Amino acid sequence: MDLETENERLKKEIQELRQLLKKALERIEQLEAQVGQNSRNSNWPSSRDKGGIKKRKQNLRQKSDKKTGGQPGHEGHTLKFSEVPNKVEHHRPERCTHCKHRFGAEQTASGLKRRQVIDLPPLKVEVTEHQVESLLCQECGQVSVGQFPEGVTQLVQYGPGIKALAVYLKGHQLLPYGRTQQFLADLFGLSVTQASLENFMKAAAVKVAPVNEKIKSGVTAAKVAHYDESGFYIGGKRQWLHSASTTNLTYYAPHPSRGNKALKAIGIMPHFSGVAVHDNWSAYWQYDQCQHALCNVHHLRELNAIAENFSQLWATRFKIFLLSAKVAVEQAKAAGKQALAHLKLEQINRLYTKLVAAALRANPPPPEGWPKGSRGRPQKTKPRNLAERFALRRDAILAFVFDFKVPFDNNLAERDIRMLKVQQKISGCFRSPGGAQTFCAIRSYISTIRKQHFSVWSALNSLFSDPILQPAYSPG
Repeated sequence: MDLETENERLKKEIQELRQLLKKALERIEQLEAQVGQNSRNSNWPSSRDKGGIKKRKQNLRQKSDKKTGGQPGHEGHTLKFSEVPNKVEHHRPERCTHCKHRFGAEQTASGLKRRQVIDLPPLKVEVTEHQVESLLCQECGQVSVGQFPEGVTQLVQYGPGIKALAVYLKGHQLLPYGRTQQFLADLFGLSVTQASLENFMKAAAVKVAPVNEKIKSGVTAAKVAHYDESGFYIGGKRQWLHSASTTNLTYYAPHPSRGNKALKAIGIMPHFSGVAVHDNWSAYWQYDQCQHALCNVHHLRELNAIAENFSQLWATRFKIFLLSAKVAVEQAKAAGKQALAHLKLEQINRLYTKLVAAALRANPPPPEGWPKGSRGRPQKTKPRNLAERFALRRDAILAFVFDFKVPFDNNLAERDIRMLKVQQKISGCFRSPGGAQTFCAIRSYISTIRKQHFSVWSALNSLFSDPILQPAYSPG
């Protein structure tokens, strides 16, 4: 009887140890996948890569046989010779280099060579004094007083050029306040306080507010718009920068929330009826009045991670499939076609179905079901989650195949939002919500101006000297 009891106890203990070993192996697999993450197989920025990536096992960019540099047929650029120089300096020889005869001032040149130097004039500020005169009327004896120009309200104040330069340095070149002050002091001998710089930025934000409302309306009415969000800090607290953009327009807005509260407050997504290109953030899927398209560059990175960290062959095949579909679309566009041939579309659909089935077969649920996570949801593996996403979001993933207006990726939104990351690296976090809103208002205007190939410097000057340079408000 004692042996039977001991045997049962040992069986139960072995079973418990097997369960613990299984959980430990699963945890090890998860940790190894996390350690294997880098900028090539996840959404990590390259700055998070630890120890450097010595060997690129797989590259998302297709290798080309072209040489580096300008390609044949590329129009070269060089300094242009001006036919109307600002200043001409003559350099005459005083004596003959052979017999030392002195040339007379009246002698004309027998030949002429020309070279030009492009340089800056001495940088200095100009002080303009406005004097208002009072005149006594000889007829009625009353005194009439002249008027100061509009905007000249203080005894001494900064003019529109200095204000525009400060906003250019802060809002476009992303310099912190200290370096902006140093720049103005070094080049012009100006001692501009931080409070003045803040006032210049606030004044510019007020000026561009009506323009940004039109930009917002243009994005809302677009047939295709790109959406993205990124974390940043205001007063030491993590908040979110949201962007909505097209090829012609950019709209930024800060908000404490990343999800639906922010989208409702910003007011673009709830009224958007085109194709929303995004990175599969769940908040976007709450809006079904529009179509959705997912960024396939994100999928390529995730497929890289599965191929490298889990050694699953279907991931490599799916990556090849997506890149091949991209090439097919690009070739059709280059040939002037508006859509892929019907047989080609059927082939793509058929291959997609087979690959999704292979992905699900390679990652079946365990016999006892998926374990529950800390929040009560099934805790599935990364390969299984991606396979289920491919099964569920076919239309959004293949949107670029069926509609040539839809891009393969969401790079446009990522390029737009990258400037916030640059700002954080150079200037750090924002001190107040008002500062973040001011920055977003000015950056929305600057980004839109740049996309439409206007001069940012001219545009910012127009903010302080009317009329404001107006961009086109068509989505592009």
